[in-house]
Amino acid sequence: MLINLSEVLTEPHKTVEESVVSDMKEVFFGGQKFSIAEMSPVHIRIEYAGEKKLYITGDTSLTVVIPCDRCLAEVPTEMKLVFEKSVNTDTECGDEEDGSDEANYIDGYHLDVEKLLCNEILVGWPMKVLCSEDCKGICSVCGQNLNEGCCDCEDTSLDPRMSVIRDVFKNFKEV
Repeated sequence: MLINLSEVLTEPHKTVEESVVSDMKEVFFGGQKFSIAEMSPVHIRIEYAGEKKLYITGDTSLTVVIPCDRCLAEVPTEMKLVFEKSVNTDTECGDEEDGSDEANYIDGYHLDVEKLLCNEILVGWPMKVLCSEDCKGICSVCGQNLNEGCCDCEDTSLDPRMSVIRDVFKNFKEV
């Protein structure tokens, strides 16, 4: 979805305020695809801030389906995005070294709402997603989800510093 910025950048500097319905169905993060289950309309306000600069504010909420970090079960994760951006639209003096990312979502006199949303989703991405606080994870041998039941695998998750003692007992049984 593109929003035309020409009214904001021309002389009367009209403020643009829109509620945009995004048709994003998925987001890419860390080389993986995550589906977006639900997204409310994005409310965006664009104001002229002087000298070819814009002040962009917006908010939305969405639900992204992310696998649990322990057991890989799908977890609907709600994200509330609220953003404020001060953007320089002057392409002649825009430095690539200043760390700004507006070149990613502003193209001439248009604001690409979906690219802006992708940036904001990545900034607000949760560090860890768990299906529950007491998630047991998966078995490292057979891959069984330990929340759904136990497996018959031998528990070999001993401290590696204790391997010498384990070997002593293993040799003792052989004698």
